[in-house]
Amino acid sequence: MSRAAGDGGAAAGAGAGAAAPGRRGRPRSAAADSAIIEAVLRLIEDGCSIAELSMERIAREAGVGKATVYRRWPGKSALMLDVMRSLDAPTPPLDGTSVRDDLVSLLEFLRRRGLAKRSSALLRTVVSHVQAQPELWAEYHETVVRARHEALLGVLRRGVANGEIRADRDLDALVDLFVGPMLARAVLHDWKELPEGLSEEIVDMVLEGVRPRPEADPPGTVRP
Repeated sequence: MSRAAGDGGAAAGAGAGAAAPGRRGRPRSAAADSAIIEAVLRLIEDGCSIAELSMERIAREAGVGKATVYRRWPGKSALMLDVMRSLDAPTPPLDGTSVRDDLVSLLEFLRRRGLAKRSSALLRTVVSHVQAQPELWAEYHETVVRARHEALLGVLRRGVANGEIRADRDLDALVDLFVGPMLARAVLHDWKELPEGLSEEIVDMVLEGVRPRPEADPPGTVRP
């Protein structure tokens, strides 16, 4: 069973390390963080349901003491949130030279994540667990989804500044116009394909509608 987006193992330590900013005391071990998250992933891949997971079992699988797990996460739900973060590939770097290309990169990230979710039972299991708990889902949106939203807003603001996008457009609504079609296919309409080229098609269609238009000639004007 493949890990989502191919970056789960590599991102595990980074995802866990970002879990609880501001905690004081002895510095956390990135190796222990990674071992614990990898243990959860292995157990789920081996068929263990979320309900069957216990902090004791996770600690045993990771080869650490139970206290080590509890020093990092107060309970299983908080740990599962970091497991989900570990399965998320990082938002792609943007070169900042082309508004269109940066928008395509951000939508392509969503397209690939949608494909990963369809093919990865592991990701579906973890996501469903986090979604079922409103506080966890809200925290995931605040710490992960909002960053993607802000990245899109930043590109659109650049487009307004350089004259590629009309200044009278509502940029928050414009983010929804770019992201909505991709999310509709990836999440709501999972019977629809997510083909290569879809990101470019969505970006080009939306940009066509928000580009500055040449001023119309006054009535009666005759062009040479």
